[in-house]
Amino acid sequence: MSNYAPFIKPQVEYNEHGWGPCEVPEMDVPYQPFCKGDRLGKICDWTVPPQERKFANKYASSFGNSGQYAYFHEDDDTTFHLVDTTGSRSQKPYQRGRFRPNMRSTARGGRGRTGRGSGPTGMGGGPTAGGGTGNSTKYGKTRDTRRFQGRRFGRNAPSRLRESSVVVRSEWVSVEELDFSRLLKLSLPNVKEGLDIVTCGSLEYYDKVYDRVNLRNERALLKMDCIVHTVSTTDDPIIRRLSRTMGNVFATDEILATIMCCTRSVYSWDVVIEKLGTKVFLDKRDNARFDLLTVNETSIDPPMDEEGSINSAHSLATEATLINHNFGQQVLRSGDQEPRFKLDEPNPFQEPGVQLASLGYRYRQWDLGNGIVLVARCKHNGVVQGPSGEMQFLTIKALNEWDSKAANSVEWRQKLDTQRGAVLASELRNNACKLARWTVEAVLAGSDQLKLGYVSRVSPRDHLRHVILGTQQFKPQEFATQINLNMDNAWGILRCLVDLVMKQPDGKYLIMKDPNKPMVRLYDIPENTFESDEDDEDDSSDTVPNSTDA
Repeated sequence: MSNYAPFIKPQVEYNEHGWGPCEVPEMDVPYQPFCKGDRLGKICDWTVPPQERKFANKYASSFGNSGQYAYFHEDDDTTFHLVDTTGSRSQKPYQRGRFRPNMRSTARGGRGRTGRGSGPTGMGGGPTAGGGTGNSTKYGKTRDTRRFQGRRFGRNAPSRLRESSVVVRSEWVSVEELDFSRLLKLSLPNVKEGLDIVTCGSLEYYDKVYDRVNLRNERALLKMDCIVHTVSTTDDPIIRRLSRTMGNVFATDEILATIMCCTRSVYSWDVVIEKLGTKVFLDKRDNARFDLLTVNETSIDPPMDEEGSINSAHSLATEATLINHNFGQQVLRSGDQEPRFKLDEPNPFQEPGVQLASLGYRYRQWDLGNGIVLVARCKHNGVVQGPSGEMQFLTIKALNEWDSKAANSVEWRQKLDTQRGAVLASELRNNACKLARWTVEAVLAGSDQLKLGYVSRVSPRDHLRHVILGTQQFKPQEFATQINLNMDNAWGILRCLVDLVMKQPDGKYLIMKDPNKPMVRLYDIPENTFESDEDDEDDSSDTVPNSTDA
């Protein structure tokens, strides 16, 4: 036995509190979040042609936008050589009858989808027979065309990976994951109408001339030189004043609508939460894309992020946001001689020498039960005098058409006057989340009417000039029923997230929609997160100028 090497038992660590190693060595290695669903690809392959743009990020990480492992070359150009990937065209050997048409289908003779007529053409079931009209041509060709469309990838087509709205950091702690199937089962019925606490600002009257706009009488969309403030929750002076005496949950209507309609969202978004004692503030990050409107978010083939393209997702979002601001001001009767409907207090965001857009703010209060009192800032875009002389508050929004063929939508200039229902149904299919958010905002604000405008490009290749093709109005509650928006479920989702945050200790949290999965994640983040970005931003970042060419 002395001739054999001794066997030393290896030390096996047993983790009693979980799985994995008991201790992690301290190494200066950056943290990279990963997902078990990511595809594994090759590092380099010179033999295959370049991938298509549609599936360019097939092997990208689900968390995306993290360039800490990116390689930056400096002096490698001298050793870089191009590789010829064209290859040589191989000559096929001579085949007898290679260019002769396929005779198998000819021999079968005009066989339709019913299976009748197995004889040759011109006999019992052929296209020239008395009882047949060529069923194979009438039905089979179109159906086979649809059947073989997209067969290149089939059911295993790689899904398009989207980037998260914010990069998940290593020090963030995941508190909870809520999938949409669970959120859709929630319900909070019998939530009463909100009570007005403070009303601020002044509103202009709606110009009824735009109700008669149609395809034959279209109007050009003009550039309106005015400022729209997008102040966050904690920067609002009215909310700061109200938080001292009433309420324990504070937010804005845009933040509430995003959370309450989260089950319809596809793109990633995030909301910052600050818990101080028994008070919770729902806020947004500065210089984020939170205020930009999405375009074709729920479409089967949403816009791609092509840098420099006018039809990229970010370019379309910016275009839609500016169209909404301009349309919401153009349809109002503005001017020094025109009357204005003034609310109780002046605009809290008024600045000397700055022309603000017509907006009226209503700070409202809701009792959600279990001691939770919600205070939120809502807004109206205009007013109109009703048939009985009463004042009706309006929420004015605009849908925009950019390219009906690329968007797989209905041609507005052909269907808007005759089949407006088909146009609206197409928008509900492609922009379900955006329309649901607008409806929730109108319901929260207590608007009497929801005005929708249809704005289209003058030319699909010109994203700077637009025309107004028509308008349509709805009552918010009836429109919510029409688009299958359950407000009890929306209140239940909000109440669930608030209860989840109330159980946590004081600190800072983040709600983020997963970019590629139907779920919402809650993270516990450090107090100084996002503060470095906020210090670099000026106060001008809280304003959105209405400056797009009509």
